[in-house]
Amino acid sequence: MTTDGFFIDWDGNARSTEDPGGGYLCEIDTVARYVAVTTKTGTLVHEGTFYRGLADIEKAGIKAALVPGSHPWGQREDGF
Repeated sequence: MTTDGFFIDWDGNARSTEDPGGGYLCEIDTVARYVAVTTKTGTLVHEGTFYRGLADIEKAGIKAALVPGSHPWGQREDGF
């Protein structure tokens, strides 16, 4: 079973579970449709819904731009 997919970050962007960016990793439960975004040491920084494809995000009524892993997480006003 593949875990390639997408999730929505806290800024409303779609991100790949294979390259979430920010030095983060994704732990995925495809049955529960859950994505945990963690640091390399295992600290949870974000939780999201797992989507198998971009079309599934659209079907859920979510309009989100797909951003590459190089796109920064958060904004300066968020403390980043």
